[in-house]
Amino acid sequence: MTTSIPRTATPPPSAPSLGALRLSDWVFRPIRAEMRRNLISAIETGQTLFPGIVGYDATVLPQIQNAVLAGQDMILLGERGQAKTRIIRCLTALLDEWTPVLAGCEIPENPLSPISAQGRALVAQHGDETPIQWLHRDERYGEKLATPDITIADLIGEVDPVKIAEGRYLSDELTLSYGLLPRTNRGIFAINELPDLAERIQVGLLNVMQERDVQIRGHKIRMELDVLIVATANPEDYTNRGRIITPLKDRYGAQIRTHYPEGLEHEVEIMEAERTKFDAGGRELFVPDFIPEIIAQVTRLARQSPDVSQRSGVSVRATISNYETVLANALRRALRLGEAAVVPRISDLPFLLASLQGKIEFETFEDDQEAQVMNSLISQAVAKAFRRRFDVDMLEHIVYGFGDDTEVEVGEDIPAERYETIFEQVPGLRQAVEPLALQKSAGERAAVLELLLEGLHQNRLLNRDVVDGHVTYRG
Repeated sequence: MTTSIPRTATPPPSAPSLGALRLSDWVFRPIRAEMRRNLISAIETGQTLFPGIVGYDATVLPQIQNAVLAGQDMILLGERGQAKTRIIRCLTALLDEWTPVLAGCEIPENPLSPISAQGRALVAQHGDETPIQWLHRDERYGEKLATPDITIADLIGEVDPVKIAEGRYLSDELTLSYGLLPRTNRGIFAINELPDLAERIQVGLLNVMQERDVQIRGHKIRMELDVLIVATANPEDYTNRGRIITPLKDRYGAQIRTHYPEGLEHEVEIMEAERTKFDAGGRELFVPDFIPEIIAQVTRLARQSPDVSQRSGVSVRATISNYETVLANALRRALRLGEAAVVPRISDLPFLLASLQGKIEFETFEDDQEAQVMNSLISQAVAKAFRRRFDVDMLEHIVYGFGDDTEVEVGEDIPAERYETIFEQVPGLRQAVEPLALQKSAGERAAVLELLLEGLHQNRLLNRDVVDGHVTYRG
């Protein structure tokens, strides 16, 4: 059994000054050595390093661990919705819980060996009385979304005109105001969507990543920045469009390819864990197992469809949003009809078009064709779920039971109790549904009945008419 690295903060060590720090048992380690040591300990003790990350145990996570053990900067390549940013943020768990830095310094400084002029001046002025503050590991993380308007001043730094106005010389290092990268010294800095950085900004990262120099407006400052630099990118932008300069690619020690969940069960697990847990107004929520399966299957089919653009991918967020939409519609029905249980059905699935349409990009289509593609994905997903649970050859007696004049009507606004009359219309229908209705409730039987009827239609054994949201099945 594995345990997660604790995230609750314990009190920081009691070393308020440089002198007290020297007398303590704290040992300085560069961030890469610090993360390597903590990773080794976590692996040896079986701790969970990336809680909530599903489906990467045999692919992505071993590569990330190798990069940390090797002390490499890394870039995660993957389409949207593949947990790249979450993985990077989880890296802070490999930092020591608390680390000391010089108090009152613009950038986080190792108190025993400051790298900036300001830090050295503080130590020279106060000696062992130099004040120390302790940073929690969550404070040692910096992140920037790359956009075309980012400047060198944002990332690296700039000459501060206010400091010039105060009387300092332009050549004085103390006139500099540092950007995000130096301010994340002794920590992890992440750049999301790296190819969106302008090329001249990418050039500014070269020395930081290799020589650890900071170059600002003619100032060449030898600052041994102690920072792990990680990035994310869409592989389409990173590899094919020339939007990242080759020397910057070369400086990343590890290029790690993420992916969508490889198994249906992983997609369902992520969906269940990440969906919004809403208040059902005191009603019991029961979800038949085939509903999450169908919703996850819709996303997986979209990732394979030639009608859906695969360049940007189909995010797991589409699965999560679709699930939330179907549950919300089931709740809305229960509220309108005064039902005590919230049970989603097949007739709730058309409502996920609103959440799905904003999550996928289609090849060139008219608007009505997009709806046809989405409805086709839903129908295929329902057919797969039906075949997992029913043997069509064993249902022939139900098809014959419809006869020439038997029709049954279902719909998302029909009470579950009314479905009980359908079982009386068609011989054998109740016996086919009961084995899958584990809770033996009217709502669950209605949901299984809709799966059965729609599955028979998908197998061309029943006809179907749809009018105003009501579906009529007939022989």
